[in-house]
Amino acid sequence: MRRLMWVAAFMAMTGVSGASGQTLLERPVSELAQMVKDQEVTATALVEAAIARAKEVRSLNALILLDEEGALAAAKEIDAVIAAGGETKPLAGIPIVVKDNINIAGLTTTGGTPGLDFVPEASAPSAAQLQAAEAIVIGKANLHELAFGITSDNAAFGAVGNAVDPTKFAGGSSGGTAAAIAAGIVPAGLGTDTGGSVRIPAALNGIVGFRPTTWRYRQEGVVPISATRDVVGPMGRSVADVALLNSIMSGGTVLPASGLEGVTFGVATPHADNLSDGVAAVFEAAKEKLSAAGATLVDVDLSDIVAATGEAGFPIALFEAKRDLTAFLSEHQPATSIDDVVAEIASNDVKGIFLGPIMGEDAVPTSVYVDAVGSVDTIRANYIALMNENGLDAVIFPTTPLEAQPIEGSGETVSLNGEDVPTFPTFIRNTDPASIYGAPGLSIPMGETAQGLPVGLEMDGRPDGDLDLLSLGIAVEAALQQ
Repeated sequence: MRRLMWVAAFMAMTGVSGASGQTLLERPVSELAQMVKDQEVTATALVEAAIARAKEVRSLNALILLDEEGALAAAKEIDAVIAAGGETKPLAGIPIVVKDNINIAGLTTTGGTPGLDFVPEASAPSAAQLQAAEAIVIGKANLHELAFGITSDNAAFGAVGNAVDPTKFAGGSSGGTAAAIAAGIVPAGLGTDTGGSVRIPAALNGIVGFRPTTWRYRQEGVVPISATRDVVGPMGRSVADVALLNSIMSGGTVLPASGLEGVTFGVATPHADNLSDGVAAVFEAAKEKLSAAGATLVDVDLSDIVAATGEAGFPIALFEAKRDLTAFLSEHQPATSIDDVVAEIASNDVKGIFLGPIMGEDAVPTSVYVDAVGSVDTIRANYIALMNENGLDAVIFPTTPLEAQPIEGSGETVSLNGEDVPTFPTFIRNTDPASIYGAPGLSIPMGETAQGLPVGLEMDGRPDGDLDLLSLGIAVEAALQQ
């Protein structure tokens, strides 16, 4: 037994692959937890492996903070309990990272911006649930400053590099969590998603990202953008890993779907329009795989729903950003005003948003905000009606219309099919609508472009149909890997 433990630890520390071709930290979360329980590997070895890998790929800039001392102490406590014959929890010894806008007790929260700098006494409930299941937070992940962007090119803490090609951006705003998982630092972690901030970096780094139905998880202890739209979202290497985290955070067991026979997917317009050549080719191949696995694909037009969300989404987020961040500061960093935070914002794109449509002369009027919030129920009802009328189990489309782009020069615009288009609205084009009517969204790797860059397939389900969507996602993941 000791020899097996030593071999496993050595594999983890050196990145040596086992019979499955995976390094130890690339194995499924449930398998790693079982190995810890069975004393085939120690929690300490897993954490040491994660720390070693974090240092090895530190140039990705995925982490703002690496808590070696605290993580190793937590791991040794778990090992001591197991050695004494005690019971373990479902995530015993699993190293994770948490986006640095989510509070973790004893670790500084920065929100990726210079003006936030406090140490919370308690973890955000979403993270606390994972810690109670004995997951070990090894560090806080980098992000787009204050979560207001999709590249994670952070002027205060540095840009996050894509784990597949570090010259490309990682996506955002949860870019650090996605890059850390894709680079093999940890098998899973937490991000946050307002308009796509979990799903976009998951797609661009080749991992799985899940946005739950809005308000499925408790949102306290998270630096806010919009109380109406913000969610915490689990991220991992597989749908099963994400489903496991979801079960701990909100309850409910996900049973894998038996297959795709009898399943109907709606291929969404305009989400599937105007794609880069690389994304379009991967999406066509994915649709063929889903059809070959027995699924029925029908074209559905979400244009009216997308137009309505376009009118509602930004007024809601921009109006609530000032209100909600002010309240958060009052609770967690009361000596600091929102003006103090804005004065220290380092990223020009983020500072421009705050000085303009959030707090400037162009700020959203209350009447516009009230109308926007009031339209959400109708938009949601129209989305559900579209699914019912077409007998849909989920709506599918590429998570982003183009693959990861170079960090340099892509701050304001990117090129899509020969046209210079604005970076932010282009990358959130497909993910933003579901975040407004509150539907769950799951981004799954569906292939790579000819240049080897990952492409994500998004599946959107019915509001409160999270477990059904995750179950179906496991079957889709299997079909796409054929």
